[in-house]
Amino acid sequence: MEFFQQLHAATETERQTFLGIPVIQQTLRGVVTLETYRAFLGEAYHHVKHTVPLLMACGGQLPERLNWLRSAVAEYISEEIGHEEWILNDIRATGADAEAVRNGQPGTATELMVSYAYDTVMRNNPAGFFGMVFVLEGTSIALATRAATITRHALGLPSQAFSYLTSHGSLDQAHMQFFAQLMNRVDDVADRRAIVHAAKLFYKLYGDIFRGLPIAKAVEHAV
Repeated sequence: MEFFQQLHAATETERQTFLGIPVIQQTLRGVVTLETYRAFLGEAYHHVKHTVPLLMACGGQLPERLNWLRSAVAEYISEEIGHEEWILNDIRATGADAEAVRNGQPGTATELMVSYAYDTVMRNNPAGFFGMVFVLEGTSIALATRAATITRHALGLPSQAFSYLTSHGSLDQAHMQFFAQLMNRVDDVADRRAIVHAAKLFYKLYGDIFRGLPIAKAVEHAV
């Protein structure tokens, strides 16, 4: 079994736990509020704006044995620059104050996830950062396009309010194929262990962001 398949199998329990988070399940059933969607976008902005800095840090910290990954990191950087601005545009399209989000603070769960990502790159094994890539891109493929369609229908928002979700649902399909090829080239046992370990934790940390989102009161009382 190639490493990408091993990574997928090793984190299946964490993935299913993530997918079972109430606000995710409610959204997929069409039970979503404007408050929830705006809160999601706000938290997304505060972690997505760190994607390029994290990739830059990761590229600089990679050891010689992983020098071949630097070109892939550079490719990711070129594709990820500016995505946080897409989110601000989506926030504006919902009628909310994007500048207040830009100048605001993330929730605790978002701050902890970002902090752990930097800690993984700078203190631990920088290869572990690819555990975060696996989680965020994998969940985008599984949920983004579907969630955007359902939320747009439920809230009656314009398509301009969903550029982040709709672009990542399709964009990350190609990214994940590229990512799988990269992971199958990772042959060091310690690097593989770091990636699996980080992926498991990122499912928890990313999930905590969703667990902190507001949900519809009627649904909340019904659970």
